[in-house]
Amino acid sequence: MSEFPRVVVTGLGVISPVGLDVETTWQSLLAGRSGIGPITLFDASRYPVRIAGEVKGFDPQQHMDFKMARRSGRFAQMAVAASKQALCQAGLEVNDETRDQIGVVIASSGGQFELGKQEEIIEKRGPKRVDPLLIPKRGAYMAAARVGRVLGVRGPSSTMNSACASGTDALGHALNMIRTGSAEVLLAGAAEAIVSPVGVAAMAVLGALTKDWNDEPERSSRPFDANRSGFVLGEGAGVLVLETEEHAQERGATILAEFAGAGWSFDATDDTAPDAEGQSLAMMRALQSAGVRPEEVSYINAHGTSTALNDKAETAAIKLALGEATARKVPISSVKSMVGHSGAGAGGVEAVVCVLAIRDNILPPTINYETPDPDCDLDYVPNEARPHQVDVVLSNSFGLGGQNASLVLRRYRG
Repeated sequence: MSEFPRVVVTGLGVISPVGLDVETTWQSLLAGRSGIGPITLFDASRYPVRIAGEVKGFDPQQHMDFKMARRSGRFAQMAVAASKQALCQAGLEVNDETRDQIGVVIASSGGQFELGKQEEIIEKRGPKRVDPLLIPKRGAYMAAARVGRVLGVRGPSSTMNSACASGTDALGHALNMIRTGSAEVLLAGAAEAIVSPVGVAAMAVLGALTKDWNDEPERSSRPFDANRSGFVLGEGAGVLVLETEEHAQERGATILAEFAGAGWSFDATDDTAPDAEGQSLAMMRALQSAGVRPEEVSYINAHGTSTALNDKAETAAIKLALGEATARKVPISSVKSMVGHSGAGAGGVEAVVCVLAIRDNILPPTINYETPDPDCDLDYVPNEARPHQVDVVLSNSFGLGGQNASLVLRRYRG
C-alpha cells in the first residue's frame, strides 16, 4: 500500500451504556460491567422484550446549546458529544485555518423508527400539524451534519447506512477518502439511538431480540454461549479522529494507532440469515488492504451479537479467513455482551475499543460465557479481561441482509 499515505488515529470519543467518556467506558468493559437493564426511555411493560443497553445520564446541553439540542435527534446529540471528545484528545483546534480541512463521516439509522408518530398526527389533526423540524431531527444524515454544524468544520460530510455493518463501513470509507486525497482529517464513526417503541417491537417480532432474560438483564447478552437466544438492543456513539501520518506529525499529535485496512463483502444469500463464506471475504479483503498476514492478527473484535445463527456463522467465517489452525490461536471477544448491539452505531464504539486494546495491551472479555457451544469452539476471552500483546486487531461488523465490513488497526510504528 506504499502508493497511499498512512492513515493514523489521533483522537477517540465514546458515549455508551457503560460510560459517557472513553476512559469510563473502557474501565467498565475491562471490569466486565454490564450496561444492560430495564428500558426507561418508554413504557415497555406490554412488550415481550423489556430490556436494553441504554445510555444513562446523558445531557445533550453539555455539548450544545438548548436550541440546537431541541432540534437534534438523540442519535445526533450523541454523535456531537463523541466527536467533541475525539477532537479534544486529538488536540485539533477548529479555526479559520483548519476548519476547511476537517470533514465528518458518521454512520446512523437516524430516527427512522420514530416517524410513524407523525402519520398519527396527520390522521388526527391534519397535515399542517406535522413537526416542522421532523427532517432535521430524524434524518440519518443529521448525525454528520450536526457534528459539522456544532464544530464549524467544512470538509466532506457523509452518512453511511448498511445496517449493522454501518459503523465499520463508515470508517472504511473514511480511510479510503484520506488515502485518495479527498480529505486530510476526518471525524469518523457512528451513532445510534433506536431504543424506541417501534424499534424494540419490530425487532422482537422479527425474533432477533432475546425474550428470555427480562428479569436478569445483566445476563441477557451472551455471545457464543450455548444458551444465547438473541441480541439486546443498545445505543451509543463512537468517533475517531483519522488523519494522514504526515499531517499528524507536522502538528505534533500523539498517534494512538494506525488504521491499516478495510474490506467489504455481501452475502447474496438471505435477508436475515448470515453466511460464513460472505463474512470471511470481508475479513480477507481487510487483511489484504492492510498488507497483514492471518498469523499476524493479535485479536479479533467480533461482531458477536448473541444470536444463534450469527455467532455460529462468525466462528466459521473466522476459520475460513484465517485458517483453522490460526483461528484457534487468536483471542476473540464481543463487547456487545456488556453494551448490547447498537445497530449502525456498533462499529464506531468497537473501533474505539480496538484502539484502546492496542494502547493498553489488554483484551476486554466476553461476559456471560457459561456453557460452551460445540459450534462456537474458539477462544472468546470468557468473563475476565486478559493481558495480551496486541499489535494487530481485526474488527468485524455484519449487517442484517448480508452487508459485511471488517477493518484492521495496528500498533503505530513510525
